[in-house]
Amino acid sequence: MKKQALAVLCIFVAWTVIDYVMHGMLLFEDYQATANLWRPMLEMNIGLSYAVTLVGSLVFVLIYDRFFAEKNKATALQYGFLFGLTAGMSMGFGSYAVMPIPFTMALVWFLGTLIASTIGGMFLALVIGEEERV
Repeated sequence: MKKQALAVLCIFVAWTVIDYVMHGMLLFEDYQATANLWRPMLEMNIGLSYAVTLVGSLVFVLIYDRFFAEKNKATALQYGFLFGLTAGMSMGFGSYAVMPIPFTMALVWFLGTLIASTIGGMFLALVIGEEERV
């Protein structure tokens, strides 16, 4: 249980930093150019945003912990990559399909999610380590 809690914390921190870099730095100009699509900064619920990231981190770890019998570095990284591939496609290109956002925004959302989830898999490998259920 301690390993899982530490993994959630590590992933939450990593994903929060990646979100800041992605949304607060890389896409800053794109968000300004599409301001009509977003809430004004003062209306954004940052606390809810952190809660969403925390729940996402928790579920990411729980899926790995409960449904993967063999836990090792390769499995954790593959899980993180595949999770990121599907979530990133939905986040980036799924949004691009229905919203008037720049392609670069969709691409950064996709790549950012893919990278974040793969890093999440790396933390699973490092923190939870090698385990095999019998």
